[in-house]
Amino acid sequence: MSSSNKLSNQHNNSELKAEIGKFFAYNQDEFAELVTFVDFAEKFTLGFIEINFSPDIDLLIAGLEQNTQCEEIQFVVLDFPENNLRFLRDELVQQLAKITKETNKKLVLLIRNLEKSIGVFGDYPPVLQDLNFVRDSYRQTVPHPLLFILPDYAISRLAKFAPDFWAWKSGLFRFKTTESTRDRAIANTLNADTNIERLPTPEQQERIDLLHSLLMEYNPTGEIPSPEHLRNCCNILNELGKAYLSQRKPIQAREYLEKACEITKKFPDYSLQIEVINQLGESYQQQRQFKSANSYHQQALDIAKKQKNRRGITNSLHYLGNVSLNMRQFHQARDYYQQALEIYIEFGDRYASASTYHYLGMVAQELRQYDQARNYYQQALEIYIEFGDRYASARTYNNLGMVAQDLHQYDQARDYYQQALEIKIEFGDRYSSASTYHQLGRVAQELRQYDQARDYYQQALEIYIEFGDRYSSARTYAVLGLLAQAQENYVEARANLQTALEIYVEYQDEYMATVTRENLEGLPE
Repeated sequence: MSSSNKLSNQHNNSELKAEIGKFFAYNQDEFAELVTFVDFAEKFTLGFIEINFSPDIDLLIAGLEQNTQCEEIQFVVLDFPENNLRFLRDELVQQLAKITKETNKKLVLLIRNLEKSIGVFGDYPPVLQDLNFVRDSYRQTVPHPLLFILPDYAISRLAKFAPDFWAWKSGLFRFKTTESTRDRAIANTLNADTNIERLPTPEQQERIDLLHSLLMEYNPTGEIPSPEHLRNCCNILNELGKAYLSQRKPIQAREYLEKACEITKKFPDYSLQIEVINQLGESYQQQRQFKSANSYHQQALDIAKKQKNRRGITNSLHYLGNVSLNMRQFHQARDYYQQALEIYIEFGDRYASASTYHYLGMVAQELRQYDQARNYYQQALEIYIEFGDRYASARTYNNLGMVAQDLHQYDQARDYYQQALEIKIEFGDRYSSASTYHQLGRVAQELRQYDQARDYYQQALEIYIEFGDRYSSARTYAVLGLLAQAQENYVEARANLQTALEIYVEYQDEYMATVTRENLEGLPE
């Protein structure tokens, strides 16, 4: 090892020791009780350790392993990061068979990451059902002290949904979070430079996990947040709402946004209140419940106008425009977007106007005003390039491709789609890449490159199914039906078109349902 590496390791070790010392100084009494518990625990003994932040778990484990009172104890950490683990006891038995037991040492098992399977939402997680069901067999099959390391919400759910197993606990140890850990979490979430929707899915989940941990700090399960924590609590709830919206999970998002909305009534931050109400409207938009969405956005607009909050007004107008666009009320949508654009221009907010130009392009395209649409998209793209916003430019490249495709300029359309797809892949935006795969499929189909078209459509469909976007999958089923029709595979064509029709009917989209029925009626018997 080089001298520089040794110095680096020494520095890292000294930092780790400092962090460990700070953590245990903050939790001195709790740690002493835990060490005593571990010392006296024999055979199957059940304990729970509440820690909200993953880095603190590492500090705890390091502290236990380095503690002089634990020299005759062999700690084994078992990690269960799977999201759908069900049979924990079976997994423990398998892991035990692989452990080489140290002579004259007591084996203590530390279970971590089980919260992934316990989850945040829903009733009776399978892993907790099984804990209750096979509880009695633990004494014989896992004859060692077990310490479950879990965050606040997971312990609460375990106590609720596995009460028989929970009743056997011999110890519950709640460790407090140090200020430095909490500050780092805030810096990486509430104060982060990058919006969560621009993060790749794995990094999105990391931020969501951090937000959940922060929420437990400011609003522990079963407790009412103290007045001094209300603002932080509300910001965290709002960010969780936006995070789940970015993952196309509107029901989960609404659970947090509704709580945030209630809190905003307790202190006068109208900008935050407007944002939360608009996010609630967006949650209904994602479910295509446009009447409810429109009601929330109008409520946000009314508050913004009353408070003369120009930013709130433009954002609310934008959301109202989106609802009208989705409802095919194109002239109404254009009116909302134009009102927003006038305010942006009045205040010289050139960057914000880019999104409005983009949506005005979408309206013009729906009205078959292709030159106007292209002009709006180009204005949006110029601004995104000017401000170096490569991520936002992807959707505009995508829509420029759609205009070119509508004008039968297929080579240009494909070039635009490829530019959009490259950016989306670069930023790890798997969900929105589905729409570009779909459009690339349509170009290939127009050029009679049927195998290529099918491949693109299948990629789009897989992503929509992965993200639970049932409505968007309908249009891909529809074009797969038309593709099968072009290849004279009428059985497959009918099956795909029928699937698309069922989804459109389910979402009460009568316009697309009518189009799909006409395509079905045009198939040979």
